[in-house]
Amino acid sequence: MNKNEILNEINIIEKRLGIQLSDKYKQFLSEEVKDKDIYEIQTSRGDNVYLYNYKALLERNETYSIQDVEPDYVLIGQDGDIGYFINVKSDDDRVYSLDLGALGSLEMDEEAKDIYKLIS
Repeated sequence: MNKNEILNEINIIEKRLGIQLSDKYKQFLSEEVKDKDIYEIQTSRGDNVYLYNYKALLERNETYSIQDVEPDYVLIGQDGDIGYFINVKSDDDRVYSLDLGALGSLEMDEEAKDIYKLIS
């Protein structure tokens, strides 16, 4: 798929989840991840994180009922049981993490100032 087709699909996901993703994250999805089935990165701390493509974004958030428990966040990737999130209710581009079993009961840890900083 080309960038515009991916952006159209992302718009559909935003409407379905009732969220607004940041322009920076949409750019990352449409230019870096694209429709690759596997997009794995290594963070500056050495963690291996699987970042979802636009197709898995909706399914993963519905599977873990993210918007029911953390309506301000979207799950964008995982490292085992650790979820990686972005805030969709602010102009904040930061990436956060939290054990998926602790959703709604603990505060998230800041991992990076934006998605691009997570991988650098």
